[in-house]
Amino acid sequence: MGGLRQKKYQSGESARYVTRKTALKMLQLTLKNFRTLCILKGIYPREPRHRKKAQHGATGIKTLYYKKDIQFLAHEPLIWKLRELKIYARKCRKARRLRDFSTLKRQMRKHPEFNLDHIVKERYPTFIDAIRDLDDCLTLCFLFSTFPSLRHVPRHQSELCRRLTVEFLHWVIAAKALRKVFVSIKGYYYQAEIKGQLVTWIVPHHFSFEPQAREEVDFKVMSTFVEFYTIVLGFVNFRLYHSLNLIYPPMFKGYAECERSLVDQNTYVSERIAALTVPLIHEQRAAQAEEVELDEFPDSTDDPEKLEKTKLELERVKNLKTLFEGLKFFVNREVPREPLVFIIRCFGGEVSWDKLHFVGATFDENDDTITHQIVDRPSIQKVAHPRFYIQPQWVFDSVNARQLLPMNKYFLGATLPPHLSPFVDDTKDHYVPPEERELHDPKAADAAEKSSEDDLSDDEDEVEDGVETKESSDEGVSEIEVNEQDLEEVTMKDDSHDELEKKRLDKKKLMSVSVGTITKEDPLEKARLARQEYRLREKMIPRKYHKLYRSMMKGRMERSKEQWLLRKKRRLHDEEKKVNAKAEKKQKLKAAVASV
Repeated sequence: MGGLRQKKYQSGESARYVTRKTALKMLQLTLKNFRTLCILKGIYPREPRHRKKAQHGATGIKTLYYKKDIQFLAHEPLIWKLRELKIYARKCRKARRLRDFSTLKRQMRKHPEFNLDHIVKERYPTFIDAIRDLDDCLTLCFLFSTFPSLRHVPRHQSELCRRLTVEFLHWVIAAKALRKVFVSIKGYYYQAEIKGQLVTWIVPHHFSFEPQAREEVDFKVMSTFVEFYTIVLGFVNFRLYHSLNLIYPPMFKGYAECERSLVDQNTYVSERIAALTVPLIHEQRAAQAEEVELDEFPDSTDDPEKLEKTKLELERVKNLKTLFEGLKFFVNREVPREPLVFIIRCFGGEVSWDKLHFVGATFDENDDTITHQIVDRPSIQKVAHPRFYIQPQWVFDSVNARQLLPMNKYFLGATLPPHLSPFVDDTKDHYVPPEERELHDPKAADAAEKSSEDDLSDDEDEVEDGVETKESSDEGVSEIEVNEQDLEEVTMKDDSHDELEKKRLDKKKLMSVSVGTITKEDPLEKARLARQEYRLREKMIPRKYHKLYRSMMKGRMERSKEQWLLRKKRRLHDEEKKVNAKAEKKQKLKAAVASV
C-alpha cells in the first residue's frame, strides 16, 4: 500500500512564503504594529520566482514574506510591548471620551517604554557591520534634524537627530575622514572613510520647512526608521569618539552649550555652526597613533603594481588631510556657511565670519593673515590687497581634485567651470565630459590643438608627397618602355639561336612569379558572421541565467543610450555656444565701427 498523497500547495515554493494577512494572524498584531516590528527587525517583503505557486493559485499581486522570517518575529519580546502600547492607547481614548481627566492623567504616567539596544546588537554583530549600513542612517537623521515639531514626528526626535548629527560632524573634523564632496539640487553629498569603509550621506539645503500633505509622505513610517537609526548612530558616535580618545558626549573649549530648545531655528543653526569651529577636548590618557602605515612583506605573492597603487593612494590621502593647512578663510554673509566651515575644518584650515551677523566668529575681516575670502556676488566695494577673493565652488572642486586648483577661473564675476561629480565609477563605461578629461590630464586640451595643427600640416605634406610620387612613377614608366624596346631589338637579332635556347627561355617564363590579386573582405559579411557567432554564444547560456542575462543586456543598452544622449546634448550646447560667440563678436565689431 503506497504512502499518503501530499496535498497541493503544501511543499516547495508554496510552503516557503506567506501573505501579509496570514502573517498578521500568526503574530496577532495590527497592521500598524506589524509594520513597525518589520522596520525595527529588518524584515521586508520578498519576490518569489513563481508568484502563482507562492500565492496558492490566487491571482493578482499580494505582499509576500518568508515564512521563516515571520516565525523569527514570533519570538521577539518587543511584541508584548507593542501589545501593551495598544492597550494603553485604548484606555487613554476611553478616558478622554468619558472626560475622566483624573484617570487620563493617571494613565499618562503609565506610558510603556521599550528599549531597542538588543535589536541593534542583533542586526549588527560587529562595529564594521554598523558602519556599512550608516549611509541611510545619516541621510535620514540629517533630514529629520531640519524638521520642526510635526504631528507624526515627535519634537524630542528632531532634537535628538540634531545633536547626533552635529556630534558625527565633529568626529569627521577631528579624524579628517572626509574624502569627497558634491553640491546638487537635493543637497550636499559627503563621503567619509571610517575604519576602511566609505560612507556617503546627503545633507539637505537649509530652507524654511514647507508642510506637505499626509498622502505625499508617510511621516509615521519615516519616524519609525529614525527611531531605530538614532539608537544606531548613538552607538557609532560613542565608539568613534573613544577611538580618538575624545570625551563623549563632546565638550568644547570655551563654548557653553545650552540645553534649552530654541524657538528661533536660525539662532539654533547659527550656534550649531559656531560649534564646528571649536576644537574638542581629549581624554586624559595616552593618545594612539593616528597614522596607519602599510605593512611590507617581501615574500608576498601580491601583484607589485597593485601594491604600488595602494601606496600612491595612501600618499594622496595623507596630502589631502592637510589640503587647507596654513590657510585662513573668511566667509561672507551671503555664502552658505555650514558646508564650507565643515569642509575647511576637515582639511586643516581656519575659517571665520562676520561676528555682527552670526555668533562664534574667531577672527575679524580686517585680519591681515587672511589668505582667502569667499564671496558669492559679482563684485565687492572694499577690497583688501594681500588676499584672494574667490567663489565657493573653488573649495569643493579643490577637495575633489585633491589639490589646490588655480584660482583664475573662480575669481569674482568669472564664469565658473562645470561642477563635476566625483561619485563616478571608473570601472564602468560612461560618458566623460571634456572638462573632466582636462581635469585629469591638463595637457589634453593643448594636445588636441596641436593634433589639429599637425593634421593640417600632414595634409599639406601628403599633397606634396603625392606630387613627388606621381613624378617618380612617370619616370619609372618611361624606363620600363625603353627596356621593352631594347628587349625587342635583342630578340629580333637573335632569331638564329638554337631551339634549345628557345626552350630554355620558355621554361624560364613558365617559372616566373605572377602578381597575386588581393581579395577584398566584405564588411557586411564580416558583421553578419560576427552576429551569428554572438547568437550561438547566447544559446550556450544555461536556462537559469536567461533572466539575469536579459537584465544585464538591458542595463548595457540603457547606459549606451544615455551616453549617446549626453554626447548629443553636449554637441548641441557647443554649437549654440559657437553661434552666440560669433553673434557677440559681430555686435562688438558693429559697435566699434559705429563709435569710429
